[in-house]
Formats: sequence, structure tokens, C-alpha cells
Amino acid sequence: MLVEITAEGFGVELDIAYATTNNFTGAPVYRRHAAFLLPEAAENLRKACGMARALGLHFRIFDAYRPSEAQWLLWDHTPDPEFLADPHRGSPHSMGAAVDLTLVDSATGQDLDMGTAFDAFTPLSHHAVTDGISAEAQRNRLLLLGIMTAAGFDFYSSEWWHYQLFNARARYPVLTDAASGARMMEP
Repeated sequence: MLVEITAEGFGVELDIAYATTNNFTGAPVYRRHAAFLLPEAAENLRKACGMARALGLHFRIFDAYRPSEAQWLLWDHTPDPEFLADPHRGSPHSMGAAVDLTLVDSATGQDLDMGTAFDAFTPLSHHAVTDGISAEAQRNRLLLLGIMTAAGFDFYSSEWWHYQLFNARARYPVLTDAASGARMMEP
């Protein structure tokens, strides 16, 4: 059901934040450093990768499919509905329909400046913010937005890094770790 997003298969870097301590909880949430998406989302990502590659860029992926158990752990740690989906409602991540990412300059290996870090729970992370981030970061966010929307993704206005399939909540079920087959939470 879910497609594994690999560095080799998609030409991306995997930096799965919730498989490390480098996330807002300070502890690993996943036991596997892997990314999965629904087939439709994987195909859209493949299109986006081609557009980025034509510009000398590639993606660094921070998160994709997130088991519902992980969504509950994140929510229990920081129940902030502006930056985390309430697990009672369901997250597009928990459906395999969302990806968190940034653009990387393929020649230098450096992330493009987006004005904030991934998972910076601040109004400066909003797509439309113009005060408080540089013009370069604004351009880079618009470049990311253009590539991802041209590839068929919707965006979430509070997070420059988050993209998802349109109408995911109406189209897909929330998946548990066991039901997904991805086994992100177990070794």
C-alpha cells in the first residue's frame, strides 16, 4: 500500500527527524530511519524531484508517513493545533499523504535558506510571512511552493516545509503502524 521513498529511487536525502533526537521532542519517535508515501503522493514527489533536478536542486526529506501512534506521541508532547494535527481528527501524515521537506543545492549540498528550521513552531514558519525573514528565504519558499504545487501537492499555510495530497482526510484512512506495513515504531 505504501511506497518506500529511498535516496536511490528518488534522488533525495533522507533526514528523518523523528528517527533521531533532532526534533522538538528531543527523543526518537520512530525506530526506523525511513520514509513512505501513498502511491499517488510518491508519484507527485517523483515529479517534484524531476523539476528540482532540472534546477540543480534536490530534496531533503524530514518526514513522510507518520503512524497514528507517533502522531499521538507528538500531540501528547506539544498539543499545538497550529503546527500539529489533532490525532482525533487525523493527520495527512498518518495517512501516508504528506511529506515534510526542503530544497538542497545539489552542487554544494547546502540547504536553501528558508528563514526558519524545520519544525520551528513560530509564526515565522508561515508561508505568507514577509517580515522577519530575508528576501532570499522568501524566494526559496516560493520556489519550493511552486515546485510542489506544480507536482500536484497542496500546502499547509503554517508550515513552509509541509505538503500533502488534496482532500487527504476525505480520501484516505488513518493508518496504525501495524496496518501500514511500514513498521516505523517497532525495530
